[in-house]
Amino acid sequence: QVQLVESGGGLVQPGGSLRLSCAASTSIFSIYAMGWYRQAPGKQRELVATITSAGTTNYADSVKGRFTVSRDNAKNTVYLQMNSLKPEDTAVYYCNPKGTAYWGQGTQVTVSS
Repeated sequence: QVQLVESGGGLVQPGGSLRLSCAASTSIFSIYAMGWYRQAPGKQRELVATITSAGTTNYADSVKGRFTVSRDNAKNTVYLQMNSLKPEDTAVYYCNPKGTAYWGQGTQVTVSS
């Protein structure tokens, strides 16, 4: 069983920044590619960014150039640095080891003036 705890969300003004963290309960975390997803009210969950175990990253077009995903395998933690935030980035953000059914509780990000 893998437990995931997302944190770092909050209320931020447009143009602001937040850094999300996702801590996993097990050291086998390091072998998984990890995905950051988000779900806005009334919308389907969408993939925002991925990072492989070796550190290769990919981003959705909507966040490319603004978001940066990284990981610290020694801490079993993956991060999502979000800059130049827009109101349309408002959502609950989740992390997920790719190919698994493990999800955390998510962390709310609200971008509003």
